[in-house]
Amino acid sequence: MGKKCRTQAVERDLEWEIIEPLLPKKKQTRPPKWSKRQILDGILYQLKNGCNWCDLPKDLPPYSTVFWYYKQWREQGVIENLRDILHRRVREQVKKKGNGQPS
Repeated sequence: MGKKCRTQAVERDLEWEIIEPLLPKKKQTRPPKWSKRQILDGILYQLKNGCNWCDLPKDLPPYSTVFWYYKQWREQGVIENLRDILHRRVREQVKKKGNGQPS
């Protein structure tokens, strides 16, 4: 694995540490077939690429599963909350680097 791939994997792990606690907890009756991270990867893929849900790549969970979670999380305000928190963190990082716009 090249240095770039390792760096991206570490960045993704750090992002996941921020995101995971923001996702709803579900009473587990049995182990899930797909992790929340895999579900979120599917949602983010669709939002980034604008593809139809049924055109998600085969290495992601089935589109029906991803779309079901997307609808649930959207209705619960989870998607909006994730967006707001991540935007806030990016703005804070930009300010720390001294690249922020004057208020």
